[in-house]
Amino acid sequence: MPTTNRQILLASRPHGEPTLDNFQLVETQLPSPAPGQLLLRSLYLSLDPYMRGRMSEEKSYASPVEVGGVMGGQAIAVVVESNHPDHRVGEIVLAPIGWQEYALSDGDGLQEIDPALGPVSYALGVLGMPGLTAYTGLLNIGQPKPGETLVVAAASGAVGSVVGQIAKLKGCRVIGIAGGAEKCRYVKEELGFDDCLDHRAPNLADRLRTACPDGIDIYFENVGGEVFTAVFPLLNNFARIPVCGLIAHYNATEAPAGPDRLPQLMHQVLVKRLTFRGYIVSDFASQYPQFLEEVGGWLREGKVKYKEDVTEGLENAPRELIGVLRGENFGKKIVRVGRS
Repeated sequence: MPTTNRQILLASRPHGEPTLDNFQLVETQLPSPAPGQLLLRSLYLSLDPYMRGRMSEEKSYASPVEVGGVMGGQAIAVVVESNHPDHRVGEIVLAPIGWQEYALSDGDGLQEIDPALGPVSYALGVLGMPGLTAYTGLLNIGQPKPGETLVVAAASGAVGSVVGQIAKLKGCRVIGIAGGAEKCRYVKEELGFDDCLDHRAPNLADRLRTACPDGIDIYFENVGGEVFTAVFPLLNNFARIPVCGLIAHYNATEAPAGPDRLPQLMHQVLVKRLTFRGYIVSDFASQYPQFLEEVGGWLREGKVKYKEDVTEGLENAPRELIGVLRGENFGKKIVRVGRS
């Protein structure tokens, strides 16, 4: 057992895009569990776009990380010492311990991971928060029906890839939008979407119109920005728009240039009777057992495929989060902190 613990702290709040200077890697004394506590060793750390919001002190649905505090996030960890009656040494858990190699826990917020369901890292992705986000947002808000057209942004990512595959299982025609030809090939050829458009190539609006000759019934929003601009004119009457993320705007420091399009947007919401609904995955937490059974079954049967983008080493987490916010990851981004 080592005597020190490595942690990554929020050194300062970013203005615009985060930089490496906003983070600090420190070493602290390895803590010892008191009665009722356990010591966890991190195996995998999840990197997600929502973390950019936690770096800001703006009011949101969750409290920000304090400057000087450990960067927050979910991890897969193993219990290495236990003075807790409900947890044993060697148990693998999903734990909100943030960016560090070791952490004390009183058991609050821990969820035991069943390795029989698949690789334990899947609890950070397809069988965890991103998968549940895709499943509940699509089925509760998107309400897909056979024959409808669904468009999903960030289609090769942890959420978008699951959204599109479930929509195909529900009988929809599915168009993905992703950044780069390689991602688009994966989405179309491996995941089975009907088409996938590269948003970095010219004339996205024209290409999307060609790909959606009957308009768009469901748009699963992960991005915002120019992708939404291309989607908006194609929305059909009674289209449903689950708003899951707006990654194109997370680093913005001012309002976008150009005319105020709010009146046009609200006019179309009215005349087309559009449903926009933002949501947080915790809104549908009660559906987790149903999600795990259904998506877990599809995964085992090969009906849902999943891709991880793994980086070694806790020290690389800041660089990789900056990359996630730029769209550089290919699949669910995780950092391997230690070996089981």
